[in-house]
Amino acid sequence: MPAGTMTDAVGRILIAVPPASGAVVMGTGIVSIGLSLDHRETLSRILLVIAAAVWIALGLLLAVGTVRDRKRVQREARSPAALTGVAGTAVLGTRLTILGWGWAGIALLVVAAAFWLALLTPVLRNWVTPTIGVSLILTVSTESLAVLSAALAASERSDWLLDAALVPFLLGLALYVFVISRFDLRQLVVGHGDHWITGGALAISALAAGRITLAAHSLHQLTGLAGALKSASVVLWVLTIAWLPALLVAEALRPRLGYDVRRWSTVFPVGMYAACSFVVGAAAHATAITDFARVWVWAGVAIWLIVFAAMLRRGLRFLAGVHPPISAPG
Repeated sequence: MPAGTMTDAVGRILIAVPPASGAVVMGTGIVSIGLSLDHRETLSRILLVIAAAVWIALGLLLAVGTVRDRKRVQREARSPAALTGVAGTAVLGTRLTILGWGWAGIALLVVAAAFWLALLTPVLRNWVTPTIGVSLILTVSTESLAVLSAALAASERSDWLLDAALVPFLLGLALYVFVISRFDLRQLVVGHGDHWITGGALAISALAAGRITLAAHSLHQLTGLAGALKSASVVLWVLTIAWLPALLVAEALRPRLGYDVRRWSTVFPVGMYAACSFVVGAAAHATAITDFARVWVWAGVAIWLIVFAAMLRRGLRFLAGVHPPISAPG
C-alpha cells in the first residue's frame, strides 16, 4: 500500500474510532472468561486472542491519535466512555491471570489503575446529569480493578492484593448508587445498547464480591468478613438478575437493529451475567446459580457473534469508503 494511501486509511480509522471502543475488548474478554469458567477452553482462547489483538490495535491507535490530534484525545478523555479502556484492560488481565499468566495480569493491573487514576478527575469534572448507560462505566471500570486484584491475589498467593481489592469493590458500589440515582429510565427504551450496563455494572460488582470471597477462602484471609462477602455476592447477583426482565422487555418493545459501537455495551453485560453467575455460584455453593450460568453463557456467545459480525461488515464498508463513520456515543 502506498504511503499516502496508508496514511489516509489510518487517519480515517482514527476519525471513526470512538472513545467507547474499549467496550469491544470488554465484551470479547468477558465472554472468553465465561467460556473458560464453563470449561470451553478452545472457544475461550480464540476469543482471548481476538480481545488481545483488539487491545493492542486500540493502544496503537491511541498512541498515534495522541500525536496527530492531542486536543481530540484530551476532549474524549472527559467522557465516561473513555473508561471502557480501563475496564477492557482489566478484563483482559483477568482472563490472562486465569490462563496462568500472572505476570501479564500484574502488568495490565498497573496499566489499568494508572489510566483509571488519570481519567477519573476529567470525567468527574465534566459529569452530566441525568445519567445514561455509558455513565455506569464509572462503576464498571472501578469494579474491574477489584476483580483483577482478587484474581491475582488467588493466583499469586498475595494477601495484600486481596486487601487492596476491597477498596475498588466498595468504591464501585458507592459509585453505582451515585450514578443510578440520577439515571434517566427512558434510556431503557431510547438507549443504543449502553442501557444494558444498568445490569452489567451490578453484575461485575457481584463478580468482584464472588472473586474476593473465593480468594479469601483460598488464602485463609478475611475470615471475619467471609460470611458478609458471600452474602453480598448473592444479594448483588439477585439485584443483577432483577434488571434482566426489564432489559429484555425494553429490547422487545423497541428493537434496536443495525450496528452501533454502543452495542458492545450490550455484549459485555450479557457475558458478565454468565461470568458472575459462575463465580457467585461457586462462592455460595449454589448449584442453581451455576446452572443458570451454563445456559446463559451461550447467550453471551450468540450476541457476541452477531455484534462482531456487524462490526466487521461496517468496518470493511467504511474502509472501502461506502459507509459513514462508525457510530460513536452521543
